[in-house]
Amino acid sequence: MTRRGPAASRGPTDETAATQRQEQAGRRRFAGRAVLVFVIAFVAAALFVTVLLLVHSSSPRLLRLDRSTSADLHRYALTHPGFTSLMRALSNSGKSVVWYAVMALVAGWLLWRRLRRLAIFVVVTVLGSTLLNNVVKLAVNRARPHLDNPVAVAAGKSFPSGHSQAAIVGYGVLLAVFLPIIPRRWRPLAIAVATLMVLLIGFSRIALGVHYLSDVIGAFLIGTVWLIGMVTAFRTWRRESGKPANALGEGLEPEHREQLAP
Repeated sequence: MTRRGPAASRGPTDETAATQRQEQAGRRRFAGRAVLVFVIAFVAAALFVTVLLLVHSSSPRLLRLDRSTSADLHRYALTHPGFTSLMRALSNSGKSVVWYAVMALVAGWLLWRRLRRLAIFVVVTVLGSTLLNNVVKLAVNRARPHLDNPVAVAAGKSFPSGHSQAAIVGYGVLLAVFLPIIPRRWRPLAIAVATLMVLLIGFSRIALGVHYLSDVIGAFLIGTVWLIGMVTAFRTWRRESGKPANALGEGLEPEHREQLAP
């Protein structure tokens, strides 16, 4: 009978065991991030429903907050033309026609680079967000602020803010698609700039007197929920297609960074 040596009876090698531990740690990190994303989406959805109910019921406290914020900013805008011009520029940068033009170019670029799945993500996420915003506006039917000597006017209903929702979804889509080609050391800056632009566009709509504070907050919340939902759906589609799971910080399809680059 042949005796088995010590090496043969040991089972997995140290290298194999280390690889398994790394894979397990990676799965735990992925699971932890997935839970965090779910919690963020759940909290945003719950807060949006709360704001929606307060707006729909014409909560006196919310109305006082909305009207006082709007009146204070309107008085400032009337006496500071430079501030008003800046707010108009920020607001114009978030117009639907601007986002449609940008996203059409992005989708066209992705199709040209044979990244069909990413192109579909861009188109469905942006158009779906617009449709969702219009449906909620029609359902709530909230009138826009009425101010003496307005510095800007806007048509349509007030809740939620279309510019604000388009901003958070639009910048989120750009980051999700193009994050893989941004060097790691610059990614925090890119995210910070995108976040700042979203906040400024939302603020500009209140400062110009065409939306209430709750309109912008509601738009940010529903935009966050929609964006997370679409990213989750894309990642599910990716897994069903046999693609490996990747960290959200790497973008939607990091393996295509060479095709994404100009």
